[in-house]
Amino acid sequence: MACYFRRSIASKLSRALGRSEDAFISAVCAIPVSKKQQSPDFRLSVNTLLRNGILPTNGDLQAQTEALASQLKQDSVVEEIFAGRGVIHFRVSRNLLVQKVLEQLCQERHKFGVKSELFDGLKKGTTVVEFSSPNIAKKFHAGHLRSTIIGNFIANLKESLGNNVIRVNYLGDWGMQFGLLGAGFQLFGCQEKLKKNPLQHLFDVYVQVNKEAENNEVIGQAAREFFRRLEQQEHQALLLWKQFREITVEEYQQVYKAFVGLNFCLNCFIKLKQKGTGVVDLSSAGDMSSYSTVLRSDGTSLYITRDLAAALDRKERYNFDEMIYVTDKSQGIHFQQLFQILLAMGHSWAERCQHVPFGLVQGMKTRLGEVVFLEDVLDEARARMLRNMSQSKTTKEMVYPEDTAEKVGISALIVQDFKGPLGSDYKFDWDRILQAQGDTGVFLQYTHARLCSLIHRYGDGEEGAFDPSLLLDQRSISILQHLLRYDEVLYQSVQDLQPKHLVNFLMTLSHLAASAHRELPVKGSPQAVAQARLRLFSGVCTVLANGMKILGITPVEKM
Repeated sequence: MACYFRRSIASKLSRALGRSEDAFISAVCAIPVSKKQQSPDFRLSVNTLLRNGILPTNGDLQAQTEALASQLKQDSVVEEIFAGRGVIHFRVSRNLLVQKVLEQLCQERHKFGVKSELFDGLKKGTTVVEFSSPNIAKKFHAGHLRSTIIGNFIANLKESLGNNVIRVNYLGDWGMQFGLLGAGFQLFGCQEKLKKNPLQHLFDVYVQVNKEAENNEVIGQAAREFFRRLEQQEHQALLLWKQFREITVEEYQQVYKAFVGLNFCLNCFIKLKQKGTGVVDLSSAGDMSSYSTVLRSDGTSLYITRDLAAALDRKERYNFDEMIYVTDKSQGIHFQQLFQILLAMGHSWAERCQHVPFGLVQGMKTRLGEVVFLEDVLDEARARMLRNMSQSKTTKEMVYPEDTAEKVGISALIVQDFKGPLGSDYKFDWDRILQAQGDTGVFLQYTHARLCSLIHRYGDGEEGAFDPSLLLDQRSISILQHLLRYDEVLYQSVQDLQPKHLVNFLMTLSHLAASAHRELPVKGSPQAVAQARLRLFSGVCTVLANGMKILGITPVEKM
């Protein structure tokens, strides 16, 4: 794969410049496939060598580029080397390109790309990812969708690269909002209604008590008193909290089946003995120009207090090497203060804690109006996808069409969400995300299912030897050139934790595969040619499935 060719180029650079091969590995990059013209396979930016002190910075850049290119000799692996503007291009043997990429795909399959030497320098260990984190006693709000799928992607990515990943779902089951619900249930709650429709009844109670509290200070005082009893672990208050929590977790487990298994994290009880408001000075000058309140005057805790306790508990429990929080970007200052306080407490591991922020989704509606609950979104995606599938002439007969429609609908939601930078807001559009053409989750699934159908009918071409010279057409070469970039895309993704790199890679791969599928038929071709093409399509199918699983998408084999 890319490692074989990257190492060969690094070896040439090592001999020319007297440095170790490893000094050049990350500087040699696979070139994105061009639609307009045939492109070389790898490039080296000479600026990278200048920045790393390998070449002197006082010379003319182009002169240095051309001089270095002239020192590098072609051989049976690298057939062409030439200088561009500040870069050196490398074109590898076409026969070797076909042979090495498909051999490695056949050998490594689901590990393809993730064993690259690019990851040798990354520290592997235990990663805690906190994400999703909906609120207790409420139905799963659509607003938690982004945190759920982004956190799942980050956890999958880290896991695929060898980290021990602990997924944490920190339920919003504490604080004044729960005090309000507890007081409200004592006033308006009904155990009979709670048994029939648990979360809906709790939601109705919460709405009612909030409305009453606007004009009734007695209810606000009752909420504060209930929360104080809860923090002091008073028996009756804890019993009600546990009942609501168990109801919520049971309901959420149903929603998470569509996405991922998560650990529900219990709130840590915080022993608070101080009286009066507690604040932490975060100013560099010690003048309280920047501070964080960590304790209310009545001795009850705040959001940041509980996050501090949770972080300390997780470090003791899991001894993690890094911890990642996935929430919307409005909480940026909160996490900045959280990490500052932990550092001030002497916990240097707080430097390995990270907040991954995301923007808002605008205009997410169903035909019934504004979306409130995630189940509405999933139902809508399934229903729309079922309708689209029933109207399509290419839809295959399926035993469980609703299951396929749900998986494809979720794919559409995930790809729409992941196409741009996570920090950006974006407008939600049902018609656009469920299109079968273009850069959509539906097209991704359709391409994968089409390749699966081909492989089921004719085999994967992996039995016996194959002739690489039968895959030297431009369609095949473009696919193989693109596959050279897979490990670099994963490397880029783990550096900035942005799924857009992987989405864009898979979309390009799908378009290349669709073109090849049209122009490189298996049926009716000579056996050796058909065998070689099947091996190529099988490799593409494997990489599509691998990448989709990292994104949190379940690949379908028929649609």
